[in-house]
Order: sequence, then C-alpha cells, then structure tokens
Amino acid sequence: MGLALMIIGALCILYGVSVMTLWSGTSFFAVWYAIGALLFGAGWMIHAGIWDSTPVLLRRGSCIVAGTVAVVLVVVLGFIMTDFDDKGEPNLDYIIVLGAQVRDQGPSVVLRYRLDTAYDYLIENEQTTCIVSGGRGGNESVSEAQVMAQYLTDRGISPERIIMEDKSLNTTENIENSMAFIDARSDSVGIVTNNFHMHRGLSIARKKGIEHACGIAAPSKTWYLPNNMLREALGVIKDKAFGNM
Repeated sequence: MGLALMIIGALCILYGVSVMTLWSGTSFFAVWYAIGALLFGAGWMIHAGIWDSTPVLLRRGSCIVAGTVAVVLVVVLGFIMTDFDDKGEPNLDYIIVLGAQVRDQGPSVVLRYRLDTAYDYLIENEQTTCIVSGGRGGNESVSEAQVMAQYLTDRGISPERIIMEDKSLNTTENIENSMAFIDARSDSVGIVTNNFHMHRGLSIARKKGIEHACGIAAPSKTWYLPNNMLREALGVIKDKAFGNM
C-alpha cells in the first residue's frame, strides 16, 4: 500500500510538470505537486511504519477528511459529465463563445477548440449571431474577444455577425456581460465552451436568467483532461458556494 501511494504520488508530480509545459496561463499545475507530495508522504509513512504509530484519532480523522474530499469530487465530476456531449440546437438567435487564454501568436489550444466549434455552427446556421466574450488578462497583450473575433473573421465569418464583449475576466462575467446584447427571456442562446467547462457555463447562464439556453460542447485534449476536470470541479464548488449556479 505504501509503495503504491509513493508511485502514484510521483506520477502526479510528473503529470503536473507536463501540464506546466503547456503554459496555459494559470499555475493550477502546482495542485498536482501538492497532491503528489501528500500521496508520496503518506506512502512513505506507511512504508516506514510511522503511520501505525500515529495516534488513532489522527489516523481516523485523516481518513475521514480524505474520504469526504474524494466523495465530493466524484459527485461534482458526475454533474460535470452530464453536459459533456451537449450538441445544441439548430438556428439559435445567438451563440456565446466563452473566452480562454490567448497568446501573442493567437488563441490557445483550448480556445481554438471553442472557436472551431463556433465556426462550424455559424457555417451551418447562417442567421445566428456570435458573441465572443473575454477581456484582457494580466498575462495577455490584447483582449480575448479581439483575438476570437479576428480568428473567426480570418476564416470567413462576416464581422457583422460577431459582437465583441471584451470586459469579462471569468465565466460568470462572460455570461453577465454578454446578456447586455440579448433578450434573456425570448432569445435562444447556445453556450460554446469545452466539454469539461460546459456544465458550469450552462448552469451559470440559466442561473443568471437566460431562459432558452443550451450547450454546444467543444472537444479538448485528452492528456490534459484530468487537470481540466479537477480544476473545473473546484470551480463548480466555488460558483455553487457563491450562488452563481
């Protein structure tokens, strides 16, 4: 048991290193270092016999905490999976593309998936208007909305079909600020984001009052999915606690 935990902990740290090399714009990869260190430390304590000499109450308390965290995460991940493959509806009045990291050379891989999905939808539904939503983060030279609009127009989408919302700094603001351009009660709206982010984005849209909202899920890279899912689970917990969804 101890040796297995040590191996899993080391693998978590190595996974964190691989996520770090993506340079996604966040330092969430450090969470994998922390998880890996905890697992490795716990494994070492078991392997060295230190765990058995630890007070019973401390051991039981640690197991209860770890078990509770695991159960909560599994439940939240289950909710996230419910909207993982949303395909949307045809002929929507609007689609809202939620922003993500941009770099000097263009949108990140995650954002390109969202934009390519939006492009495909706009080609198939010529009357739909697209709202690209995302402000300028501290590590970005221009707003996400500007890069997103440029990406779509470069691929042939008419600028008249694109509305830029360039003030948002998180998912809740993406939805709230984009609502200024629509009639939340009567317009049909598709939320475009990656599969792992769809449940939160769609739930926030409905919570904020978009009555006819549906999801249009973009794909994501399989290797980075554990990182994205864990980060998203924490995001869901946070937004639920703050009443955003």
